[in-house]
Amino acid sequence: MSTAALSAQKTATFPLDRGYLFSADGTGREIDAGSAAEWLDRKNDGNGEFVWLHFHDIPTVLENCPLQHAVLPEAFAETLREGSHSTHISHIREDVIATLNDVEYDFGRQKPLQVATLWLNVSDRCLLSVRSAPLRSVNQLRLAVEAGEPFHSPMALLINLLQEQADVLTGIVRMAAQTANTVDDTLLAGKLPKRSSLGVIRRDLVSLRRLLAPEPAALFRLVNRPPTWVRDEDIQSLRQSAEEFALCLRDIDSLQERIKLLEEDIADRVAEHTNRSVLILTAVTVIALPINLLAGLLGMNVGGLPFRYDAHGFWIVAVVATLLTSLAAWLIFHPRRD
Repeated sequence: MSTAALSAQKTATFPLDRGYLFSADGTGREIDAGSAAEWLDRKNDGNGEFVWLHFHDIPTVLENCPLQHAVLPEAFAETLREGSHSTHISHIREDVIATLNDVEYDFGRQKPLQVATLWLNVSDRCLLSVRSAPLRSVNQLRLAVEAGEPFHSPMALLINLLQEQADVLTGIVRMAAQTANTVDDTLLAGKLPKRSSLGVIRRDLVSLRRLLAPEPAALFRLVNRPPTWVRDEDIQSLRQSAEEFALCLRDIDSLQERIKLLEEDIADRVAEHTNRSVLILTAVTVIALPINLLAGLLGMNVGGLPFRYDAHGFWIVAVVATLLTSLAAWLIFHPRRD
């Protein structure tokens, strides 16, 4: 079989979306599926090269997989089969397995939360990523690589994706805090917000925390016990990412507690307004009771009604009704001592 035929066969069974080969100086160039398969089949010559292979079809990857070209842990295949969407990072021998997410969050609730998941396996020579849907972070990383930005290791690519995810989560928290500030200012002005979406935001923060924030313990565990091939610069960058995620999670917890207090304040004020409205309606009903009672009694078409033929009967009834109404109003609004 010719070299061209072998390359075509490898390309057909290698569902590569994008592939990049990085030289020792950190610059990457795009390669096709055949070149990627041939490079993976070569032995490690220690020249500092590595590849980033990005795939778009999970079933095809599991069936034909580059697993026959690259030595990957079975745990990565299990992660793909499970299809978990929670952000997770684990260290399996000399490989790092990660699950990251991209989200499109609309505070106006005009469209539902959209999530795209990326599964990664990071080793000393290869970053292998598989997506469920197009991701903004992967596209930004691809543009950075094609623009010539240097990446000196597969871990540096993973750290870039982690930082992108942290930036997205930080932006969402900042926008949620602005919404809480607006509601707080409205309450301080003695008004009630026309429509409060704090409850929805608080529930969304719980989901976003699960989708976007990795466990700080897992990140710090990776920082403290990294694979032997991880560079010191990458460990420092990974530590910064872990600290950023930890601060962001702390901000989320504080914001959730603040939103809960604002919701309680709004509920108390709504209950106070409701009680005041009920009190006013009750007072009006009680005050109008004597007049309605007299009108009902004197309006009966029976004999023996008082003041029927009295020239001053109307004024007598009006005075009696006024006195009774005043008495009822005094009894309602008269301050009582506890």
